Amino acid sequence: MIEYERLLNYPIPEVRQRLTRRDAVFYALSVGLGQDPMDRRQLDYVDADRVLRVLPSMPVVLAHPGFWVAHPDTGVDAVKVVHGEQSITLHAPLPAEGEVIGRTRVTGLVDKGEGKGALLYSEKELRDAGGRLLAVTGSTTFLRGDGGFGGPPGPVKPVNPVPETEPDMVVDLPTRPEQALYYRLNGDDNPLHADPEVAARAGFPRPILHGLCTLGVVAHALLRVLGDYEAGAMRSLSLRFSAPVFPGETIRTEIWRGGAFRARVVERDVVVVNNGAAVFA
Repeated sequence: MIEYERLLNYPIPEVRQRLTRRDAVFYALSVGLGQDPMDRRQLDYVDADRVLRVLPSMPVVLAHPGFWVAHPDTGVDAVKVVHGEQSITLHAPLPAEGEVIGRTRVTGLVDKGEGKGALLYSEKELRDAGGRLLAVTGSTTFLRGDGGFGGPPGPVKPVNPVPETEPDMVVDLPTRPEQALYYRLNGDDNPLHADPEVAARAGFPRPILHGLCTLGVVAHALLRVLGDYEAGAMRSLSLRFSAPVFPGETIRTEIWRGGAFRARVVERDVVVVNNGAAVFA
């Protein structure tokens, strides 16, 4: 059972990570870059022998505190945890190597009521060893099994509207059947993405792709058409996860001029990311 004040002030340990060029390459590969061996622009992110660029979505895995909500003293039913929303704001170029420091804290907790779950808002500041702010990531976690603990019913973050017109650009990117197994090596080892029995207990027919891996695929699509693969062109993005992706499916990102976007799985025609907003230089 969740204790409101305890979870709101839960001491999430600071994480220091020694980032290497190999880490940057692995992250890019884990979200699907490099599948077209003839696209030299993608090689800038996956070939460590080049002047390596770092994907602007990588802050979500850097100095990651791990699946901390699964600790028994949080009171959270970890099997029923689902990633609801994610944002990234970039403040400085991301290094390909060197120490990075992540400080994560809970910023809000919303009780939607008995049987309706709860929302946990958290934020991570990512800095380099000298203290320079590199990025801030924000996350909304849907605690499906934890409503009715007596917490406040709001405030709930507003969503970004998506135009009702047809998108101006569409990018289809495939995922691989084993992609979740690669992606979890970035530090998100939730068994929901690897163990069929855990997935079944959570109500899924098989392990699902990490929401942040879906974000990486979508960020790749945005970087391709709005940033021409220039890593520094992206300033921010935010999105809402609306349905799971199963590894092996194709993610179609629909993009409007101005930075609004959503994504759907081609094979099932299901919207998996909605209310997206991206800012590019």
